[in-house]
Amino acid sequence: VRAATGDSLRADAHPELRADAVLCHPPFNERNWGHDELAYDPRWEYGFPARTESELAWVQHALARLRDGGTAVLLMPPAAASRRSGRRIRADLLRRGALRAVVALPVGAAPPYNIPLHLWVLRRPDKAPAQPEVLLADAGQFATEGRGGPDWQSVRDTVLDAWQAYDRAGTLPERPGLARSVPVIELLDDDVDFAPARHLPPPTAADGAEQLTDVRARLGRTLRLTADLTPPPVRSAPPARWPLTTVGELARGGALVLRTGGNGGHARVPVLTDHDVLAGTAPSGNLPESEEEAVLTEPGDVVVPVLGGGAVARVIDDATEGAALGRNLVLLRPDPAALDPWFLAGFLRGTANNRQASSYASTATRLDVRRLQLPRLPLDEQRRYGARFRALDEFERALRHASRLGDQLVRGMYDGLTDGTVTPG
Repeated sequence: VRAATGDSLRADAHPELRADAVLCHPPFNERNWGHDELAYDPRWEYGFPARTESELAWVQHALARLRDGGTAVLLMPPAAASRRSGRRIRADLLRRGALRAVVALPVGAAPPYNIPLHLWVLRRPDKAPAQPEVLLADAGQFATEGRGGPDWQSVRDTVLDAWQAYDRAGTLPERPGLARSVPVIELLDDDVDFAPARHLPPPTAADGAEQLTDVRARLGRTLRLTADLTPPPVRSAPPARWPLTTVGELARGGALVLRTGGNGGHARVPVLTDHDVLAGTAPSGNLPESEEEAVLTEPGDVVVPVLGGGAVARVIDDATEGAALGRNLVLLRPDPAALDPWFLAGFLRGTANNRQASSYASTATRLDVRRLQLPRLPLDEQRRYGARFRALDEFERALRHASRLGDQLVRGMYDGLTDGTVTPG
């Protein structure tokens, strides 16, 4: 391996390199990429990129470093496939046979995790294709809510199977909702828009109806579970007069360990963010690689967001252990011989408790976790409260899951009715 640190666009360290393959994850939406200094650079074979089209500069940089017939794969923002400022370069990539495929990845495949990024597959032309077609594939349906990101096995199977068939034959019959090869002439209109979703046929009616039936069945099961988990009727009682302690006192006494989220760690470890804690979802963040040791979660830890003013605490379970603690989070690791984690998390969620431990800046509310209070109770009594708090947590999770399934069913019904794959009857 020969590596060089620097600015690859402004000061290319390997100007004579002609590689078999190039892999690139360029910076997105970078205005200061060298537009003014590089106007006459020989790499712009397909046109001089606009200041707002830094990604198309990286595309041409990658192509310039390939031997004839070599392949480049770039991770791209979806807007690069349709922005008007880049349509001339996109058109020339198509005309000359440099662009071979665009694959829409599922949401959550790579940072930024909230948008479905694209993969562009390019080849440095050694000859013009006789019947140029471009493969468009969409793996968006394989996004999942669980830890670990999308259903990668399904993504691999779908995309590689389509690519290999297309690469052998130069064409691919329609695979509804998944992939097709499109003649270049169809894409060379005023927009030169090759976002896969705009050119793929919808899934077949049978598949759509089968998926909706499955969602409806899962929603029914979840609603029945929600009914089973609904808390029993409450009995009124006078306010309790427990002796109280604070998180700070418990930390000083060794009953728990208090850690705060950092700004770095190992890039391959998923990060539990404050949004994940608030939404009850799997770890979804990432931190830059650094020498700072990340705080990793363990089962029984209690994680509390410190910004936003919400009364939220989350107990780490086997499904979420091992994630790095993100910024604006505090982790409490109770000694199981002294504190029940569900008892701890439940009392930390009290509205009055949060109000007395919060301070207010001009634009935000910040929670001082050390000032949060909880009663001094024997461990057996803690566990009684902890069992009730845990049941409430399961009820809350079921409600959230039912809400997501309901949204999915409603959206699928709207789509099916409007595209004709579902009949009103």
